[in-house]
Amino acid sequence: MARTQETIDPQERFLEFFKKEKYRQKISQMAIQGKESITVDFEELFGFDQKLAEILLDKPEQYLQHANNAAYAQLGIEDNEYAQKIEKITVRITHLLGHEQLRKLGSKQMGKLVLIEAIVVRATPVRPMVMNATFKCKRCGTQNQVEQKGQFLKAPQVCAGPDCGKDGPFEFIQEESTFIDSQDLRLQERPEDLPPGQLPRTLAAKLIGDEVVDVARPGDHVSIVGIVQAFAPSRPGIGKLRTFILQLDANSIEVLGKEPESSPPTPEEEEKIFALAKDPQVHRKLVSSIAPSIYGYDHIKEAILYLLFGGVSKTLPDVNVRGEMNALIIGDPGTAKSQLLQYVARIAPRGLYTSGRGTTAAGLTAAVIREKGGSMSLEAGALVLADKGIACIDEMDKMRPEDRVAIHEAMEQHTVSVAKGGIVATLNARTAVLAAANPALGRYEPHRTVAENISLPVTILSRFDIIFVLRDVPNKEADSKMSQHILEIHRKGRSPVEAPVDAELLRKYISYAKTFKPELNDEALNRLREFYLAMRAASESEGSPVAITARQLESLVRIAEARARAALRKEVTGEDAEAAITIMKRSLEEVGIDMSSYKMDIDLIMTGRPKSVRDKLQVVLSTVIEMEKETGTVERDALVSELESKHKLSRSEIERMIGQLLKEGTLYEPGEGRLKKT
Repeated sequence: MARTQETIDPQERFLEFFKKEKYRQKISQMAIQGKESITVDFEELFGFDQKLAEILLDKPEQYLQHANNAAYAQLGIEDNEYAQKIEKITVRITHLLGHEQLRKLGSKQMGKLVLIEAIVVRATPVRPMVMNATFKCKRCGTQNQVEQKGQFLKAPQVCAGPDCGKDGPFEFIQEESTFIDSQDLRLQERPEDLPPGQLPRTLAAKLIGDEVVDVARPGDHVSIVGIVQAFAPSRPGIGKLRTFILQLDANSIEVLGKEPESSPPTPEEEEKIFALAKDPQVHRKLVSSIAPSIYGYDHIKEAILYLLFGGVSKTLPDVNVRGEMNALIIGDPGTAKSQLLQYVARIAPRGLYTSGRGTTAAGLTAAVIREKGGSMSLEAGALVLADKGIACIDEMDKMRPEDRVAIHEAMEQHTVSVAKGGIVATLNARTAVLAAANPALGRYEPHRTVAENISLPVTILSRFDIIFVLRDVPNKEADSKMSQHILEIHRKGRSPVEAPVDAELLRKYISYAKTFKPELNDEALNRLREFYLAMRAASESEGSPVAITARQLESLVRIAEARARAALRKEVTGEDAEAAITIMKRSLEEVGIDMSSYKMDIDLIMTGRPKSVRDKLQVVLSTVIEMEKETGTVERDALVSELESKHKLSRSEIERMIGQLLKEGTLYEPGEGRLKKT
């Protein structure tokens, strides 16, 4: 005889469910682990009793209570002693069949159980919340128990004493009341769920219970199951408003890992990944799979590939050595820099794209926000949210200098330190930075130095492992291929070049490769050392510029490790070292060449001035000092003719250098046409 759902006690059905072997085992182990909650997979409950599962979604408050009671009854059978010690069990539901979008939550979902995937942007400290309050009547001394619900502490209406019955006054007794840990989170839509051109929506979530508080930190992707509640905000003196605010009462929370792809690849995908890694042409294939719609730029795509894979971070007892690479692309307008950056932000396991002018220091690092209660809390910025991912910063030269300073620390130390409003904290920002900038004069001038070409401070330039210059030089053959490529895209609406590895597999491949920690073998070690020493030796002779510093050596190691990772290898071979050297040479040739002497000069990036210029400035200064001894102040014309005759410098060059020294404040003009050293 089929019984109707009404005649079955839901608590009985839940009890039958908890009598399954798996859950009996879980319940009997609760005492050992000291837990007060049990996790139930919704899919299993659905398989056990579909009707019960559906009603649970519809009336979660009532039915979760039945489930809690049933689990507690089962604990009484399994371990009576522990059951008497704790007062109740919380059943936590995970893995609902489908997830709701944060922006779709509305009146229809009120009071329902939903699963939401979002990013945590803010978390309050854990605070104890009273569950069962004890009040003592000041007249007769009777203790009244009041179960607490809602936001405010409620006192009893009247005293429960047998011969009292008065309405107070009452005193709250903390020792006799029961408390539980609670925390509030602020959730924001994930970037991949955002419809184009929309602002991300946020939602407050309340977590109650030891097992859910302090699980997620700002920047984590989480999946939260909870009941959608609505409460009316009240205005003092007016009463409650008619429009309500939604909030999620969390039942269970799960961190989805830092990367959305921390889900392991399926067996079929794993086969594809291994097949690709065994291919001798694997690097070629991966490079051509990066932004296939953008024509050319193989060396830059190769650098971006290594940036996506990253080197291996080393944590030593005294210092940390970063593994993530930073790359900078300087290019003429219209060379597809922004397109490359946006592509990387999409393909990287955690990519964020921001653009120069609209980016502030607080937005990049961390903002200190004053909350309603007057307390301060931290809100994570882009570099912290992209922890273990890639931050793409476009138009870096347009950022305000005071905002740009914020990136310094994140690029070298991989942390973000904040000391504001009484909060002193250091957050992790293990982020690879891919930046793009336009030349200061609109176009890149090959006969000027890098520092003159880019309006970026030297301190930031020296922190980039690789710097590339994209120049738009007319060239008949290349232009005809490029125009063909662009026009094909517009005609067909898709890329004329098929990517050997599709984006989805590439993303899984990158995530999988990041688990490898390749080590340098002897051959690779020797190659890198020879290259470094050869470049240093070239600088030993008196008066020649420094070609390379230890920073570049570390960059070489990172590139070589990333290349080994790209082929899923456990060791870095000589071939990887060679490729790293080639790409580093290319980068140094584009930016580290002093045009006047055609020698490699790393000081262009480190100090912004090639050695040849520094030497000439020194000559001008020493001449000024010599002439000062005789005449006190130096006549400008006399100085120019002296330098022209003795040091064979051209008049325009001398004028430029005097102007530079005046600008820097090394020389000053006490009178018209006269100079003096400061």
